[in-house]
Formats: sequence, C-alpha cells, structure tokens
Amino acid sequence: WEFNGSSHQPSAFLMMGIPGLEPLQPWISIPFCALYLTALLGNCGILFIVRRTPSLHEPMYYFLSMLALTDLGLALCTLPTTLGLFWFNVRTIGFDACLTQMYFIHILSLIESSVLLAMAFDRFIAISHPLRHAAILTTSTVLKIGLAIVLRGMVSLLPVPFLLRRLTYCGRTELSHSFCFHPDIMNLACADIKVNVFYGMIVLLSTVGMDFVFIVLSYVLIIRTVVSLTTREECLKALNTCVSHICAVLVFFIPMVGLSMIHRFGRNVPPLVNTLVAYTYLTIPPALNPIIYSIKSTHIREALLRALCRKRG
Repeated sequence: WEFNGSSHQPSAFLMMGIPGLEPLQPWISIPFCALYLTALLGNCGILFIVRRTPSLHEPMYYFLSMLALTDLGLALCTLPTTLGLFWFNVRTIGFDACLTQMYFIHILSLIESSVLLAMAFDRFIAISHPLRHAAILTTSTVLKIGLAIVLRGMVSLLPVPFLLRRLTYCGRTELSHSFCFHPDIMNLACADIKVNVFYGMIVLLSTVGMDFVFIVLSYVLIIRTVVSLTTREECLKALNTCVSHICAVLVFFIPMVGLSMIHRFGRNVPPLVNTLVAYTYLTIPPALNPIIYSIKSTHIREALLRALCRKRG
C-alpha cells in the first residue's frame, strides 16, 4: 500500500477474515448475521422495555440499560467491516478510519467493564442494605456514575490514537481481524513501541484490571452477607438476583483476558485461535447479555410479554 512520505503511515490497512477458511466466508457470515441481529434486536428491546415500564425505573435496570447501550455500540462498531469483508470481500480500511474504529471499540470495552462493576456495587447494596438501596443509589447518583464511566473511558484512551500516529510503518499492513485493535496495529510498526506497550498495559490494569478486582471483592462481601441470612430460602433468593450479572461478567472477561494474553504473549498461538477468541470477545457478549437477562429476570420477561400482547391486541 502507498505510504505518506512525511509520517511513514500506510494509506490503508488490510483486514483479514478467518485464516484458512476464506472460500467459506459467505457461509460463515450466516452465524455472524444471526449474532449481530440478536445483539441489535435484543439490546434495543431491553432499552425499549425499561423505558416504557415504570416499575423498571430503578438502579438495577438503569445499569442494565447502560450495558445494553454499550453492547449496541460494540456491535455497530464491528458490524460494517466484518460483514463487508464476509459478504463483499472489502478488505481495506483507511488509516484514520481504522484508528477511529479502534478508539471506539476500546472505549466501549472499558465502559462495559465499568458498567459491570457498577452493577456489582448495585447488587451489593441491594443485598447488604436493602432498606437504604433506593436512598443510596438515587436516579441522579446513577446518572453521575454513568457520566463518570464514559469520561473515564474517553480520557484513558485519548492518547492511544496519537501514540499510534507517531509510529513508523514499513510495509506490513495486514491486520489479524476484520476490525482494528490496538495491539494489532501497534505490532505492524517497525519503530520502538515500548511507550505504546507500557501505556496500553497501564490503562488495561488501571481500568479493566481494577474493575475485575472490585467485582470479585463485591461478591466476596455479597457471599459474606448472604451466609449470615437466617434461612436457606433467603440465601437462594439473594444469590438468584446475581446469577445474570455473574454470567455477564464471565462472558465479557474470559474472552477479553484471553485476547489480551494472546496479543501480548502468544506469538506462537495459531492465527485461527487468535481470530476465534477476538470474534468471541466482540460478538458473543452483545448477543448473549439480552438473552441472559431476559431469561433470568422475571420483571424483564413479564414486561416483554406484556409489550408483545399489547402489539397483538
């Protein structure tokens, strides 16, 4: 590809599909279409139901709406390039467009991690201090938490595109995925990337790493509170309110940690494994989270059924 002579930046990057399965990409696009459709309809459905149902106007469902918005953003970030590659074999993406996509993918990932932490805090307050729950997590407090989460993600990742622009790229332009990811772009440079690696690790540990630690701590405190409850039924009822959130945490953090480890230490990992983990990380949580909460939350399920009955009537 042509390079900008003054900054040694490629005019475009070349995106890759699933290694070794390029002839089957039109067929492979079918499950991806199903996942994206599920993510779009499911998260829009959650937002619609929470907005239209007054009984769901409480902290737990406000945080769930934040999670749905984030998942919707993640799906929309990767959908054009992924389906464009699978359907029309559009493999090029401009340098600036790639940095923009990368920035929003990473911002939304940090926001999702922070929202999951906020949901863990909400569950801890609801179980440990049920009578004070509404007084502690008021609507204004929830909005302030949401604003702080967004600002944290934007400010933390603001230097990343500029750190990538300062690098020199010397010929290799093949990305590992059908979307732009910071370690992927960084490894294409032929300059010293120690600053990028160091800053990326600092951001990862101080945001996602700390979020995960505090989520685990929240559940330690929740379990300690639940154990002190008098009856077995009360224990099970309290823990049952956390099942959906635990599933969402596992679905998000397991592939994210796996992908981070592969990009930083897995130089000998087969490209197919790298690609599958990346797609799992960015397509599975947005599709599964609405399903998990619709199945486990009685209030969401009942509101959904009422909305469907009204439309039929």
